Amino acid sequence: MRNYDKMTLSILVRKNIRKYRKMRNYTLQELADRAGFTHQYVRDLECLSVDKTPTLEALGKFANALDIDIRQLFDDINDDNK
Repeated sequence: MRNYDKMTLSILVRKNIRKYRKMRNYTLQELADRAGFTHQYVRDLECLSVDKTPTLEALGKFANALDIDIRQLFDDINDDNK
């Protein structure tokens, strides 16, 4: 079992949000509208140089908006899928 620190886990989740948004062909604004967030918040989350960690409640909203199980946001992804 792999150990994750907070930063590594945050980046993993944020990459997965972007991956699933792109799989659904949603723009940043469409995902923001579906999840109930601002465009700026979603953009900042996907911009890995900005230090943002979504709350568990926010992850639930993203999972619902992306029509995925929340656990999928914690799946390992290849670095090729940035």
